Amino acid sequence: MKHKKGSFQRKLFLYFMLFTAVIFGVLWLLQTVFLQRFYNGMVIRNTASLSEKIAEKCGSSGITEYIDELSRENSVLVFVTDTAGNLLYSSDEFKQGQKFHDERDEREERDERGGLRDMRGRGNYRELPENYDEFLALLKASSDGTAEIETDALYVCGRYVDYGGETAVLYLGTTLNAVGSAAKIIRYQLILVTALSVVIGFILAWFMSKSFSRPIAQLTEKAHRLGENERELPFRDGFCTELDELNTTLDQTAEKLEQSREFQNEFLANVSHDLRTPLTMIKGYAEMIRDISREDAQQCAADVAVIVEETDRLTGLVNEILEYSELQMTDREPVMEDADLTDIVNAVADSFENLYAKDGFTFERQIAEHVRITGNASRLQRAVYNLVDNAVRHAGADAWVGITLREAEDAAVIEVSDHGSGIAKEDLERIWERYYTNRQRRGKGVSGLGLAIVRQTVALHHGSCEAESEPGKGSTFRITLGQ
Repeated sequence: MKHKKGSFQRKLFLYFMLFTAVIFGVLWLLQTVFLQRFYNGMVIRNTASLSEKIAEKCGSSGITEYIDELSRENSVLVFVTDTAGNLLYSSDEFKQGQKFHDERDEREERDERGGLRDMRGRGNYRELPENYDEFLALLKASSDGTAEIETDALYVCGRYVDYGGETAVLYLGTTLNAVGSAAKIIRYQLILVTALSVVIGFILAWFMSKSFSRPIAQLTEKAHRLGENERELPFRDGFCTELDELNTTLDQTAEKLEQSREFQNEFLANVSHDLRTPLTMIKGYAEMIRDISREDAQQCAADVAVIVEETDRLTGLVNEILEYSELQMTDREPVMEDADLTDIVNAVADSFENLYAKDGFTFERQIAEHVRITGNASRLQRAVYNLVDNAVRHAGADAWVGITLREAEDAAVIEVSDHGSGIAKEDLERIWERYYTNRQRRGKGVSGLGLAIVRQTVALHHGSCEAESEPGKGSTFRITLGQ
């Protein structure tokens, strides 16, 4: 499979190989170029630290065993002499320091003053190193009682210590060129390790880049097809959280696009006639005024009234469509605050009463006081307005509309009733669907979206809608909102 020059898989593969090259480059530098220097620094610091440890323990019992242990574990040569250079004790990594092994021999080693004698003649002890006299001279000349000598192949340090109750000289020496003989072995081993690691790294980089790029390619393909009808595209969850979240977001986006497409299609199918009818009426009556009734004042006024009425109908239709679209497509939850339902229902009732009282309408209210819920006041007011408007448009001959607000089991219940022709039983469950009312009760409503807007608003408030009706006796629409 060919990949684009700047593809994610190609770049990930190259970056992984670059990372491998950098790691092994640094490893080669540390293990070949800087190994000796690093080793020398570690050895020098360690030897100086051993000198301090031995000096702290010199006055305690078991000091010789302690010196043997440190010498063996750290590969250092240790000498203890008196200030004149006479050997008192020695130890190295190959054998423990020698001393007399019974009390009789130990007593013979002490002179009459209780001091320690020169033991350089005993065969169990090493000879003092050649640079000992130089070291001793540096120690005597130092101001802090310590001295050190560093050459290309050797490091020596030491100090004055209290040994057996007398002042003695502690001498520690170690080699610095131990890495040189091992460097060739390390380089040969690094060549093998590097070659093997590069091969393994190449294989891993290929598989990793392919694994990483596959879900991204799937998401890219899914994003390309968001506007198409094909929605179910393969994607394996669990690779990483970010890609799973991106896939979920794309699925949600696809659902919203599908909803938008469905809404658009339904809008074109169901609203086109409702838009065309008032526009046709407006155009027709406008042409009539222009051609026929413009000189007849009474007829012209009647024609203008029809144009105004159809314009109002068209405006209401467009407003309801825009409002329902906003409810359907918004991604944000409405702002919920403390809302006074009593004031909201009374305000809507007052508005309709002022508007329709002259037409003989009666608005009977049973509104409880101080009913409050947590909700969006403006949207709740619009929902109540739609219920009352629906009742007014379908009121019976008595022009009666009942408006009720009550509390029941930690909930607020709003009921709007009319004495109209009623709704068939099979239609009760469908009247909340958008455009359904307009198709079934043609000529009575505006767009058929009024009750759909009510249902959507109540759903946002986690409430419920229901309707009761009996043909010829009227209808009651009820919404229940939790407090």
